Amino acid sequence: MYLPGLKENLLSVGQMDEHGYCLVFGEGMCRVFDSPSMDYLITKVEMKSNRCYPVSFLAEKQLLMKTSFLQSPWIWHKRLGHLNFGGLKQLRDKEMVHGLPQLEEQSGVCEGCQFGKQHRNVFPKDQAQRASKVLELVHVDLCGPMRNESVARNRYFMLIIDDFTRMIWVYFLRNKSEAFYCFKKFKSMTELQTGHKVQCIRSDRGGEFLSTDFLEFCEANGIQRQLTMAYTPQQNGVVERKNRTVIEMAKSMLHEKGMPYFLWTEAVHTAVYLLNRCPTKALNNITPFEAYSGRKPGIAHLKVFGSLCYVHVPTELRHKLEPKSTKGVFVGYATCEKGYRVFDPVSNKLLLSRDVTFDEENAWHWTDKDGSVMTSYSIEDQVDLDLKSDSSNENSTGTPQTLDMQESTSSTPGDISSEERRTQAYDHTPLKWRRLDDVLAQCNLCIMEPEKYADAAQDESWLKAMEDELQMIEKNETWELVDRPTEKPVIGVKWVYKTKLNLDGSVQKNKARLVAKGYAQKPGLDYNETYAPVARLDTIRTLIALAAKKGWKLFQLDVKSAFLNGVLQEEVYVNQPEGFVIKGKEDKVYRLHKALYGLKQAPRAWYGEIDSYFTQCGFVKSLSEATLYTKVRGDKEILIVSIYVDDIVYTGAVKHCKKT
Repeated sequence: MYLPGLKENLLSVGQMDEHGYCLVFGEGMCRVFDSPSMDYLITKVEMKSNRCYPVSFLAEKQLLMKTSFLQSPWIWHKRLGHLNFGGLKQLRDKEMVHGLPQLEEQSGVCEGCQFGKQHRNVFPKDQAQRASKVLELVHVDLCGPMRNESVARNRYFMLIIDDFTRMIWVYFLRNKSEAFYCFKKFKSMTELQTGHKVQCIRSDRGGEFLSTDFLEFCEANGIQRQLTMAYTPQQNGVVERKNRTVIEMAKSMLHEKGMPYFLWTEAVHTAVYLLNRCPTKALNNITPFEAYSGRKPGIAHLKVFGSLCYVHVPTELRHKLEPKSTKGVFVGYATCEKGYRVFDPVSNKLLLSRDVTFDEENAWHWTDKDGSVMTSYSIEDQVDLDLKSDSSNENSTGTPQTLDMQESTSSTPGDISSEERRTQAYDHTPLKWRRLDDVLAQCNLCIMEPEKYADAAQDESWLKAMEDELQMIEKNETWELVDRPTEKPVIGVKWVYKTKLNLDGSVQKNKARLVAKGYAQKPGLDYNETYAPVARLDTIRTLIALAAKKGWKLFQLDVKSAFLNGVLQEEVYVNQPEGFVIKGKEDKVYRLHKALYGLKQAPRAWYGEIDSYFTQCGFVKSLSEATLYTKVRGDKEILIVSIYVDDIVYTGAVKHCKKT
């Protein structure tokens, strides 16, 4: 374009395009728009005979005012969702977008930003001084409670971080009150490992850190306390931020393989193990592991958390035709041995082994029988005894070690010993020991109780036991067969089998119990109150002592099928029991008039029935013990009865007391 009188007499079309303007040529005209969208026309110029477009700067005032408003820094700030002016400047200077004019940073206050984005004032980084040696300053914080209990019933974890090395330790707790005990373990272990003393603790004002025992312990050991101000976790930012990092890493690992959340402690333990081997901004090109131990960590042994794996079963623990390995899920690294932690979802056991083959691309299918995702396990105590050998170090040759499902209580430089085989102090959760003779005696038992109806139906004695149970229910008028309700839920039932033994160990009888699946009941719909009192141990002892002093005879009796006598106040329906569904009436269900074992309200219904019985018989209930009844006849006869669920203990100065 030819511009008479302009210092630079040519206006570059290319530069205008680069600056976001849109130029349209046609029909002898040049039209200049503010953007490619052509929303606003800035000017238009006619082509002259010399094929140039002379531009006149005589514009209408309205147009100039509108253009000025449209190019205001504040309007672009709002157009871009209240983007800060630093971001606006970056978009413009780096030419990351088209159509953004040159804007100057403003110093005013945007009310929308204040309401929507105002934060607390920044905490200067130079406020906190870094420690100059190991254990000079440790950061402590408690995280929890978690929504899901772990298999060891833990709901909290406590992180401890050494400020100088940024080494992390983790301890798992059932209650906050265990924090003091865990800190004492940490202090003893780390001081023995490093030769340094813990000098200062920085924590929040949680009650677990302000207990009298904790304060007295710190004073006795010369440990300085640094407490954060209320609602100011930033003052303990090192461990607060690490808490978030640990949780995010644990959640990512659990989600990646679709694992149930009751394994959160294993994920947290593994996250801490890995973070100690990862870089951190606080250290200069070394990991916390190296800063603490002086050695570079090896990571060739690392595997994907939650992967399928196969644990080798030694020859001594299997028969010739049995599989050589068992399938499990990798859940972490052993801290006191050189090996891996593997969870077996089938047997609900935790295995420690070095002979493990990994399938890192696949994961366990975490569903139960009805297709729903597993969220919990019923973990039974396992005996940590090797019955095959008297050698105390047999596991070092590759035998997988079976443990109780108890989480490691710490992730410490015990990790160091698992790689470097260095001897160090390590705290084990106490195991539940048993005498070896008792264990071997249990192994010799040949009694096998069926776990499901299909197994019991193959034995006549168990069929007879189930028929006896149903006859007892029918005789007691516990239920009646009705049409399936449309507005009330129907609860399932299951058979539970138990072999009753005599004192000499011989079989007395097989007992089958029909149990309602009370865990499916909903409060307020299937039941209301569930509390039922039982006799206190002190009451039983007092009763026995009184009988001994007075010379009275003491009697005890069991009420057969006690819960079947409790009358229900609620409307409850159950399915027909497996194996005893009435032909032609398969769609019908039982309405309960009296309780079944397994119902939430069964104990309360039974107590209400037995309480009513004793009251009608003239007994007087104690004001301080709801299960203690007395009956006085004349001046010399008294009968005292105490109830513990379906067990009744009674004594007194009454002739023919047993018949009475």
